[in-house]
Amino acid sequence: MPRAIISPSVLASDFGQLTAECKRMMKGGAEWLHMDVMDGHFVPNITMGAPILSCVTKGVPGIFMDCHMMVAQPEKWVNDIADAGGALYCFHLEATSDPLSVIKLIRDRNMKVGVAISPDTPSTAVTDEIANAADMLLVMTVYPGRGGQKFLERCVPKVAELRARFPEKDIEVDGGVGPKTIGVCAEAGSNVIVAGTAIFGAENPEEVITNLKDAVNTAQAKIAARS
Repeated sequence: MPRAIISPSVLASDFGQLTAECKRMMKGGAEWLHMDVMDGHFVPNITMGAPILSCVTKGVPGIFMDCHMMVAQPEKWVNDIADAGGALYCFHLEATSDPLSVIKLIRDRNMKVGVAISPDTPSTAVTDEIANAADMLLVMTVYPGRGGQKFLERCVPKVAELRARFPEKDIEVDGGVGPKTIGVCAEAGSNVIVAGTAIFGAENPEEVITNLKDAVNTAQAKIAARS
């Protein structure tokens, strides 16, 4: 299985100190930073866009921005996010009728590709063709659009179904994930963990990042032993 990656959700940070917050997470052991881009159309909220990501790129050299695009018409923003320094562009399957074309646009701009599904979308909507064209699959464990929601455990079986079909693929979970919910996510086969409040609100973020990563590694060892 692929390696454990913790991607702190910047939505939970102090936006007035954004570059400092990102540096703090990277110093604490985060390899990716999860950037939630919302357009007020696909979801009823507006957050950051390409100009802010450009500032973060300049202020935090070497940052890997895991850009979660909660936007309508995801094809429209590929160039802007690439120019702003995005490393991974993750769009929602629900936002397009032609995901393979969006994937090609992202690839053409040398970004990694993520495909996300919301809580009411079955994992079977991610066809083999779509998954094989992507680098990462994201299973939302809350409804997209705002932070601080309660974890929806009913979404976890989707992680297990995708892991069974795609044993070597990065599978991310996002929404309400923290020390209390990491176990079920990791045991289902998720290796990329997005956590917001659980990390940014902690007295010792480094310890939380380490614990989340350890939980994934422990679960992976168990899965490997069974197979």
